[in-house]
Amino acid sequence: MIDAGDISAILLAAGESRRFGSDDKLLAPLAGEPLALHAARRIIALAPGRRIAVCGDADGALAGQLVELGFEIVGNPQPERGLSHSLTCGIAEAARGRETAALVCLADMPFVSAGHLNRLLDRFDPAAVPIVGSSDGTAAMPPALFARALFDRLSASAGDRGGKALLAGAALVTASADELADIDRPEDLRG
Repeated sequence: MIDAGDISAILLAAGESRRFGSDDKLLAPLAGEPLALHAARRIIALAPGRRIAVCGDADGALAGQLVELGFEIVGNPQPERGLSHSLTCGIAEAARGRETAALVCLADMPFVSAGHLNRLLDRFDPAAVPIVGSSDGTAAMPPALFARALFDRLSASAGDRGGKALLAGAALVTASADELADIDRPEDLRG
């Protein structure tokens, strides 16, 4: 178990969203507010030591909204390099802090509950259980919590895989497929 104050929560919000079309997926409305703010609010409710958001445009509309919610913004000027590059940017910022772990969340997963995030923290132990991931019963996925000792390995990932290789050995906390759903296309929006 780890206290939320001892983690950096990283919201990855810099993807190209090619399958969504020409609109900015993370600013698309869902239940009256931009999609990405749903995941951001779950992070805020968790009350982590730090809130970091990786955005494709550090001065863009989404970054501005996240700053207003107390997030530190890290720019990823090369989102075409994939999820791993955004992860590297976020982990580099987290490594500058004192927190002992990083919780990695995706901005296009708006249905993850604060309860699920708390269960990840409850399952975590930096020595015995240094990686805790989420699962819908079929695959390991974010949100995921990583001990500081793994930051270098996370930063070495490439492409659109993120921390997927590390998640293969993770302790998993199960949630429904609906809760862990991500938004890829306009028709995925509901609510």
